[in-house]
Amino acid sequence: MPAKSNNTPHLFQPLTIKSITLRNRIGVSPMCQYSSEDGLANDWHLVHLGARAAGGAGLVIAEATAVSPEGRITPGCAGLWADRHVEPLIRINRFVRQQAAVPGIQIGHAGRKASAARPWDGGAHLEAKAGGWPTLAPSALAFGAELPMVPHAMSIADILRVQNDFVSATQRALLAGYEWLELHSAHGYLSHEFLSPLSNQRTDSYGGAFENRIRFLLETTEAVRRVWPDRLPLAVRISCTDWAPDGWDLEQSVELARRLKNAGVDLLDCSSGALIPGVKIPAGPGFQVGFSEHIRRETGLATAAVGLITDPAQADQIVRLGQADVVLLARELLRDPHWPVRAARALGQPTADMAPRQYSRAW
Repeated sequence: MPAKSNNTPHLFQPLTIKSITLRNRIGVSPMCQYSSEDGLANDWHLVHLGARAAGGAGLVIAEATAVSPEGRITPGCAGLWADRHVEPLIRINRFVRQQAAVPGIQIGHAGRKASAARPWDGGAHLEAKAGGWPTLAPSALAFGAELPMVPHAMSIADILRVQNDFVSATQRALLAGYEWLELHSAHGYLSHEFLSPLSNQRTDSYGGAFENRIRFLLETTEAVRRVWPDRLPLAVRISCTDWAPDGWDLEQSVELARRLKNAGVDLLDCSSGALIPGVKIPAGPGFQVGFSEHIRRETGLATAAVGLITDPAQADQIVRLGQADVVLLARELLRDPHWPVRAARALGQPTADMAPRQYSRAW
């Protein structure tokens, strides 16, 4: 990691992980766009991701991308289960790199939360006649609320198939030119469902004790790391707590982080919640930053902080105090794709090398 400069705000100091250097500590958090057809990226994705790269972010992570058709959250979700998905992504990643940003992608499987309508269509589970499909999960337990479909409890053969899907998607991500890979194990989707005793009631080697509940994620991570080049960063997003009694919690997250670090993970993306409905989450500015700080301190693993981070001084402080190595923004970057340039100005950082030359007169 480059030595710190007394004159450069911490948020704008480069970060090197493996062979990849981020020009600053600002990342675009993966945000579902629900705008694909049959998993294919299109012009919307080029403009959405390209605008944030041109806006000055150091890292641009593409939305949760399904490793199989059944793993989509909605029919409009992005996919990497077929070779035809690669070519449109090459174009997007080329543009992202031209803006001096690092292109990343999050891959995952939605588990029992799959087969839902797009949010603007209500977000409820789709019936088969409306284009829905059967769902998979560790146990035959429905999510509930607007997602009442009871999933099929996965067999060992199902588990192996899905893990192979992650490997295949990883290989396609490399062909597409991604330089940062994140495995989605948060927000109540399949891998998170294995982690939490609230959604995993298996009695075999993938359920029950902590060692068994983390097995799916660890095996998947190890399999992915074997095909994802060691020179490129591998991250995992987890929900650090379910915010519910007897669920997954921070101390389990710390121990999982230690295992993931040993399995070749370079950074833990620290989010929370979304495993079960009706949970009261104490949301507020930076409400999840403490998870990132605690895990970073206890394990020595690099972390990303997420969640209601909106103010430049707030983001800079998170990095300065060692609470995270990277700050990932979502809604704030939807509201203002040029937030990184605005943050640089607010923190006294020169913006000449951040804003596109085409926009230089605006700054």
